[in-house]
Amino acid sequence: VQLQAFGGGLVQAGGSLRLSCAASGRTSDIPAMGWFRQAPGNEREFVAVTRSGGPYTYYTDSVKGRFTISRDNAKNTMYLQMNSLKPEDTAIYYCAASLSRPILSSLMSSGTYPYWGQGTQVTVSS
Repeated sequence: VQLQAFGGGLVQAGGSLRLSCAASGRTSDIPAMGWFRQAPGNEREFVAVTRSGGPYTYYTDSVKGRFTISRDNAKNTMYLQMNSLKPEDTAIYYCAASLSRPILSSLMSSGTYPYWGQGTQVTVSS
C-alpha cells in the first residue's frame, strides 16, 4: 500500500482546510486509516482514526468538534476536514494505514500502522 497525503497549506486562524490521503496498491478493504501530526520539536501525535466494523471513529480531544475524518472507498481516499483551525494545529500531517484490523485500544498508537504517507504541512497563522 502506498499513501500520498496532500491538501496542506497556510491558513489564518479560524479558517479551514481539507486534507486528502490517496491510497494505491492493495487498497481493497483497508480496515484502519488515520491521521497523525508532528509539530517542530514534538513527537508524532494521534489526530483521528477510522476503523471498519462499526465504523469506529476517534479523535484526540483537542480537535473534537473541529475536525472530521471520512473515507471514500470508491476513490481509495481518506479525508480530514479541519475547521476552526488554531495556531497550535500547525504541524506536518501524516496519513497512516493498517491492513489488519487493529483492536480498538491500539488505534491511537502510531506503532499500529505499518504504512505511512509522506506528510503535508499545515500552517495556521494567528
